Amino acid sequence: MPLFSTLAFRRSAPEHDDLSGDVRLALPLRFEAVGEALASGGDVRAACSVVGRDVARDGAALGEALSGLRSTYQLVLGTAPGFEATEALSVAWSEATLEYLHDLSCEDPLTGLASLAHVRSRLDEVYREAEITDVLVSRSHALVVVELCFGAAASGVPGHHFTRVMRLVQVTEAMRAVYSGGQTLGRLGLDRAVAVVPRGSDLGMSVALLREYLGDLDLGDVDLRVWIEGLPPSAESATRLLDELAR
Repeated sequence: MPLFSTLAFRRSAPEHDDLSGDVRLALPLRFEAVGEALASGGDVRAACSVVGRDVARDGAALGEALSGLRSTYQLVLGTAPGFEATEALSVAWSEATLEYLHDLSCEDPLTGLASLAHVRSRLDEVYREAEITDVLVSRSHALVVVELCFGAAASGVPGHHFTRVMRLVQVTEAMRAVYSGGQTLGRLGLDRAVAVVPRGSDLGMSVALLREYLGDLDLGDVDLRVWIEGLPPSAESATRLLDELAR
């Protein structure tokens, strides 16, 4: 994939009057939105988030993305970028890069949880086994879901993204302690984890034990929801269920 540093300058004509033509042409590729936000007093964090994802998809390294941000600030304001802008761009770049890595790998590199695609594959296996054994999946397996619930005010706190990941890592360790017999543990979206477990007489006991372990964690002001999700009759319905849980 091309890196934005190999196409360093804009060639398009100005669309707004907030930036002079010379400054606009000198902006690093993809950073026009940041330049316009700086010049007009707009939402710089939002612009940095968009640009961070765009340059990551272009294949730019994080160092190149931060260099582009620094150049944009120097051109428009004559200053270095602030913490909030740098964090917004870095977080967006990281999330876009992780999405790409998840497509290549069956494991989340941060938490060690299986990717959503791998959980789907595991459920497909469960449904194929059910066709052979003639035992309904709704009777043989279930999902145990853990959701981290952050307050609305927390999303604006610096470092919130890092906090979310670290809290999910703690939850993952608790789930591994309970489901250590080869069960598939996966990640559903940013704040949910799931275990594909056999449905037996000890299922309720294992969930109660998981709640006990989770209750011993120091998660700050994070609330947790833990529930058993039944599986539908068909693999296609299970895929739709996973997609709903991952939203």
